[in-house]
Amino acid sequence: METLELPSGETVTPEDVFHYEEYPYRFEPSDDADAAFVLSPLYWGGGQMDVPVPSMEAFRAEWSDRSRGVLSETEWETWLADARGDDRYDDAELDAIATELGLDDGAGGLLARIRRRLSL
Repeated sequence: METLELPSGETVTPEDVFHYEEYPYRFEPSDDADAAFVLSPLYWGGGQMDVPVPSMEAFRAEWSDRSRGVLSETEWETWLADARGDDRYDDAELDAIATELGLDDGAGGLLARIRRRLSL
């Protein structure tokens, strides 16, 4: 499986990031006979936080209104801004996600956090 069709109708590759259950994910093809593919959270991926998905039917059943599919750069910026006010996420995680999404301002995160705090 080289691509995954999301329940939103969009098609993604393993390089594409999509919004699933209020978090950015990628999908990975699976070699495991028990999983059709794996959902890998953008920050916590590559380990115990990966979610093996047994079938497309199971994936469709789990998709909810908290999942939005492929987001634009502006939508990811909004998600990051909202997440900065959510204590489920820390600055290091969100800085890493911003970098992975290509939204890092190149200031290493600290300067961006100071600017955000001063603009409140």
